[in-house]
Amino acid sequence: MPLSNFSLKINHKILPFKKNIFVDSDKSLSIRSFLIGSISNGISDINNVLESEDVFSTINSLKKLGVKIKKKEKKKYIVYGNGLGSLIAKKNLKLDFGNSGTLARLLIGIISTTPNINIKLSGDASLSKRSMKKLIELMELFGASFSPNKKYKFPLQISSSQFPIGIKYQAGVSAQLKSAVILAGLNSWGVTTVIEKEKSRDHTENMLLRNSKVIKIKNNRERIIKINGKKKLNSSSINIFGDPSSAAFFTALTLLNPRSSLIIKKVGLNPTRIGFYNLLKKHGAKIQFRKLKKKNNEVHGNILIRTSNLKPINASKEFYVNSTDEYPILFVIAALSNGCSQFNGIKDLANKESNRIVEMQKVLKQIGVKSFSSKNSLKIYGKGINDCSNKKIFVPNLGDHRICMATFILAVLTGAKTNIKNFETVNTSSPSFLKTMKQLGAKFETK
Repeated sequence: MPLSNFSLKINHKILPFKKNIFVDSDKSLSIRSFLIGSISNGISDINNVLESEDVFSTINSLKKLGVKIKKKEKKKYIVYGNGLGSLIAKKNLKLDFGNSGTLARLLIGIISTTPNINIKLSGDASLSKRSMKKLIELMELFGASFSPNKKYKFPLQISSSQFPIGIKYQAGVSAQLKSAVILAGLNSWGVTTVIEKEKSRDHTENMLLRNSKVIKIKNNRERIIKINGKKKLNSSSINIFGDPSSAAFFTALTLLNPRSSLIIKKVGLNPTRIGFYNLLKKHGAKIQFRKLKKKNNEVHGNILIRTSNLKPINASKEFYVNSTDEYPILFVIAALSNGCSQFNGIKDLANKESNRIVEMQKVLKQIGVKSFSSKNSLKIYGKGINDCSNKKIFVPNLGDHRICMATFILAVLTGAKTNIKNFETVNTSSPSFLKTMKQLGAKFETK
């Protein structure tokens, strides 16, 4: 059940700290583990699952589609997969994706090529504002249909394809769309080909790589992923590491807080997820990856962070694909560093849980930080960290966990009197966020 609404009030700056912490498990991996386990043959074990609202929405949706899922103990689950095309739907079934765009796009990918499914799809108020046009157009190529016609936001009705045939797709920056195509291709006849000029998150491919007859990847000038449809998927045992996107907020806090250091343990450090860290290292951040290991085709290790004197950030469009979720906290870092930072190639931020460009500009304006945006770029005129105890920040109910988290960091670093509405939305991705902030000495009130 979703947690009750609460607001967060912050009136105090955080003190220096030297700590070791763990962060919440990776949301992207948790959701994909359940989805792929449900269409594999046999029993899949999933360990260190993120027990958050988005993941619970995934579990509930799959159970409604006939998948047996058992919880063994805290963060440990078993998925009883019946193979490709095995999902079933009763008449008038309604799936609620909650706040999760990842779940919506990926599960629609699976449903689109699963025979005899005709169901209603919905999400919460935030998700229902997000356009699914690109996804719908791709799934229509596989033969699925959606109604009402030319409506691209939830609620929607989907009728799956009765004879799906593989497609060729030139991928953009969205890993979710890429994954939806891959998952739809698994139960389609023939070959589905995905061509990438810029490599986006590859968790879906990594999970499928144990099935050598199903997926082939060639890395030349372009990355070519071929999915051979109608092949059996083997069940698997998956261990999930800490979420690098959640870790980014604690990293930013440490970099900007005087005389502080932090070790974040056992974090997923997949090369397609560390654009945030690589970008900041280029601009003077003291960040080190240590004790790197590889398991289930995923790299993980510890992150060591120390207080740093950061230069203004110049983020070219190439950084966007590997640091999508971290842009709100990057904007905070830019605001609290001296000089003009520029972010290019960010137009897709307008179709997240909120318009993250516009909403972060509103937040920064409240502490006197100027910014200028166009459709695809943002300039922030950073002022360094100043005492803002005489200023107030208010964030309305946006249903955007990343805006809430980024504003929290801004507040505890500047001392601005801050009121963030509906902070419970952070539980969609990082239910331990406030508990960990308390460990680091942050003070706040919930109401």
